[in-house]
Amino acid sequence: MTQSPINWNRYRKLNPSERIEFLLSQNIITQTDLSNFIEKQLDISTANQIVENVLTTFSLPYSLVPNVLVDGKTYTLPFVTEEPSVVAAATYASSLIKRSGGFKTSRVGRLMTGQIALYNVTDFNKVCQLILSHKDKLLELANAAYPSIVKRGGGAKDLTVEQKDKFIICYLQVDTKEAMGANMMNTMLEALKLHLEELTSSKILMSILSNYSIGTLTTSECSIQLKYLSRDLDEAVEIAQKISLASDLAKVDVFRATTHNKGIFNGIDSLVIATGNDWRAIEAACHAYACHEDGKYQGLSTWTYNKTTNCLDGKLTLPMPIATKGGSIGINPTVQLSHKLLGDIPAITLASLIVSIGLAQNFAALKSLVTTGIQAGHMKLQAKSLAIIAGAEESEIHCLVGELLKSPTMNLEIAKKLLKNCRNK
Repeated sequence: MTQSPINWNRYRKLNPSERIEFLLSQNIITQTDLSNFIEKQLDISTANQIVENVLTTFSLPYSLVPNVLVDGKTYTLPFVTEEPSVVAAATYASSLIKRSGGFKTSRVGRLMTGQIALYNVTDFNKVCQLILSHKDKLLELANAAYPSIVKRGGGAKDLTVEQKDKFIICYLQVDTKEAMGANMMNTMLEALKLHLEELTSSKILMSILSNYSIGTLTTSECSIQLKYLSRDLDEAVEIAQKISLASDLAKVDVFRATTHNKGIFNGIDSLVIATGNDWRAIEAACHAYACHEDGKYQGLSTWTYNKTTNCLDGKLTLPMPIATKGGSIGINPTVQLSHKLLGDIPAITLASLIVSIGLAQNFAALKSLVTTGIQAGHMKLQAKSLAIIAGAEESEIHCLVGELLKSPTMNLEIAKKLLKNCRNK
């Protein structure tokens, strides 16, 4: 029996308690989830075991982005972000793209990269050839250092060597399966150091995982039908052309590229943080990849108006060394909830979702920029923030925001004055 699609239309109008009841009624969460994950937050004693010098814990809003269609399956994505409009934009864009067929993803594999840098090299060509001639032995040593990953079908898969200036660098490619694999990789690299020094009569400067994980490249694509850009065909064509031009601008101007990519990470970081992953590593890898074509920092996504299909085509390719095991993923109750909401998917699927939501977030920003402009929405958000700071109760916020938007000047003093007027109505 096919389950009926969930109607999420009223979800945003509910209060948090009502949203929990909605999720329970739709069997998205269970009473056990409620007690184990939602009501049980990260406690201070657990936090004290994760990092040093703990004083307290720090909270951020935890939201849901429903109806994200990726590779034929619909997901509800957990989002952790403090920035207003990010969740609304992701929800809007994902819903629109779903009606156009959703996202299609592909990947090159699931290999992390580690490197060992050698110096004091006397004969570069000889040392490179020597290392490569012992490649099988080196891979065997690496895998012997972490046999449990080999049993799970992972482990060291390849080793390459390059001369970079006065260094020779060995690059070890490792399939870390569901983990990001920093500890695994570093253990393997450490196991090779002594052997390489003896083999090459060189010195080892360092051995370390690289966050530039191009062996995990993941691509997400979508084609948006013009009717979803505007009911007016001419206007829809103009919007598609402008979004395509905005994409071109981000390829040639670093000032625009930086903000363009930041918008992509509004979505990516929200999901990466919610799933307990290292968002610094993800951002470092992706920003490095933004320079991969010619060393010049560029916009990461590409949007093209396709006249043949009459669609706006979007594409985003990123290194995505994401994990579903290891680190604090199994410790933080809210992170465990995130993975349960996602269906306990494997890392390669999570990577597809992350890149897809980055593309959705980018589309929402670009559409806003080339049509109504970004400021209209931001003014409303600023007014809401001022209303909260001014002391407005939940029932008073709507009135105060309306009054602030009518005001020629918007600041805290005026917000407090207008709040009195709202209370006297």
